[in-house]
Amino acid sequence: MNQLPTIQAAQNDADDRSDVRKVLVVGASGGSGRAAVAALTAAGHHVTAFSRHADRLADEFGDIATINGDVMDRDDVDQAVAGHDAVVVTLGITENPIRVQLLGPKRTPLDVRSTGTRNVIDAMNAHGVGRLVVQSSYGIGPTRGSLGLTDRLFFALLVKKQMADTETQERIVRSSGLDWTLVQPVHLNDDADGPDAWRSTTGETREMKVSRTVVGRTVSQVVTDPTLSYETLSVSG
Repeated sequence: MNQLPTIQAAQNDADDRSDVRKVLVVGASGGSGRAAVAALTAAGHHVTAFSRHADRLADEFGDIATINGDVMDRDDVDQAVAGHDAVVVTLGITENPIRVQLLGPKRTPLDVRSTGTRNVIDAMNAHGVGRLVVQSSYGIGPTRGSLGLTDRLFFALLVKKQMADTETQERIVRSSGLDWTLVQPVHLNDDADGPDAWRSTTGETREMKVSRTVVGRTVSQVVTDPTLSYETLSVSG
């Protein structure tokens, strides 16, 4: 595991704003992770990107720290979490869902969400890091009953295994003892930036698609919003 630049170097220009946090983004190389890194950086936070190839983000984003590591490796995660104020988790499997359903994933463990998040929580408890924001998926846990027929079929036929692991991930988060928020976006896309998302703690939604960029901005806002502690936040267009 390597770190370029060091966390300390990324903090040398720290200002006195009370809302600035040292935030670790786990799963930073994926689309959602990149969006979270971009939004957190734009908001002035000191961001560390953690993934197997986090160093590739150094040229894409200016003043961030990067740590190459495997979320399935407890030692990698422990070292990454130390020294931060908050952790954002954006884990997932980006491979073809049909292939994953039939043959299993090729590059990423099927339990990456649950086991990776458990490793993060253990490290946070060990280092006294309290704030946890986890990007999950709409239709998990308390919003399961709000899915329409098409989405229920999609979950059952194409992403059943991934959703089962996400259910486990959410249970782990809720029982973590940390100051947590679960962010559940509806169908994600890579559309250009738009207005702020429709947000609800009761499972309500509007358009059943939302830009990753908009969700990233929502995640950034949630990190420092104490009113959303212990809430499941639905995010839609």
